[in-house]
Amino acid sequence: MTHKSFDVAAAGHICLDIIPKFRDTGARAIGEILTPGKLVNVGPVATCTGGPVSNTGIGLHKLGMSVRFMTKVGDDAFGAAVTERLAALAATEGVKVEKGGHTSYTVALAPPGIDRIFLHHPGTNDTFDSRDVDYALVGRARHFHLGYPPLMKTLFANEGDELAAIFRQAQQAGATTSLDMSLPDPDSESGRAPWDRILRKTLPHVNIFLPSIEEAVFMTQPERLRQMKAEHGGGELIDYFDAADYSELSDRFLAYGSKVVALKSGHRGFYVRTGNATDLAGMGRARPGDMTNWADRELWCPAYHVDPIASATGSGDSSIAGFLAAFLRGETIERTLKYANTVGSLNLTELDALSGLKDWPETTRLMEDRSRPLNRFAMTAPGWRFDESLLMWVKR
Repeated sequence: MTHKSFDVAAAGHICLDIIPKFRDTGARAIGEILTPGKLVNVGPVATCTGGPVSNTGIGLHKLGMSVRFMTKVGDDAFGAAVTERLAALAATEGVKVEKGGHTSYTVALAPPGIDRIFLHHPGTNDTFDSRDVDYALVGRARHFHLGYPPLMKTLFANEGDELAAIFRQAQQAGATTSLDMSLPDPDSESGRAPWDRILRKTLPHVNIFLPSIEEAVFMTQPERLRQMKAEHGGGELIDYFDAADYSELSDRFLAYGSKVVALKSGHRGFYVRTGNATDLAGMGRARPGDMTNWADRELWCPAYHVDPIASATGSGDSSIAGFLAAFLRGETIERTLKYANTVGSLNLTELDALSGLKDWPETTRLMEDRSRPLNRFAMTAPGWRFDESLLMWVKR
């Protein structure tokens, strides 16, 4: 029997998300809402699968990609709910069930106008390792994507030996590979892991590296991020990184072995830096078709303006789904960035990570709509110019 090939194996972290709906009270600090002894009235709760296997994997499915899931759940009620939801979309032969295991869950607190807070139990994500990946299945995929190793204990233990092993074997299976990160609590076991050494070991086998700017700085300069949070009251730091930070980080990650570095930047959009044509030619089954367009590029595409924002839960995962769907369809690097921002913006319109996403034709229509407002920002770094025809910053 010949096994049919497919587009993406979406692997790594999964959980059941529990998201209560908050009213917009005008509060702009979580302490104005959650205080000891206070009863907070909330709206209906949304329950959905979360994490990159769900958010990015199902997002890719909604964008027309054929997807298989590779993750681990427990043999409990949450695990049954997760598996049932995944099975409604694609085959689940890559989903492992751990006897006696407890499925991961997250309570997401996302009041309007306030950065999210997550109460998270890692569950079976902590025991996921290289033995839980079906490499024969990966061998049928054009692309292998894994997300959130900082929330998966076995993958960051022993300086990331298991994480590197997964990507090495996925690469050997011929798939193009990508890696997404998450930002750990700096005082947790994950936060104290030697992430720079883990990345040095792993990125030679990662074609597309997709962390956020804060995650990238934390992985390489944790003390700097800690100091910045202290200086700026522990808030969001996206506006305090300049273009030189992005270039220096992408330099580092390209030197470690990645071929494409994309730094997610929230309301400031999507930055990308690529290696040379020779490097890109070795990216596996889904390597870029137009090397001239993709090689040796550095671009920064502003995000679309969304108001009101229902929730930013899973917005980074959604933007990755847009990026990978466009990449796998052979789009130019410029259009790929716009697809990433388009899908990320659609995520912001609903409370959960997936309800706001559209199919590929509607996403394309929105991506090509030049009337949609952008979150424009100034750039004074040398070598950058804003291209009005592309609606993005370009470095020559």
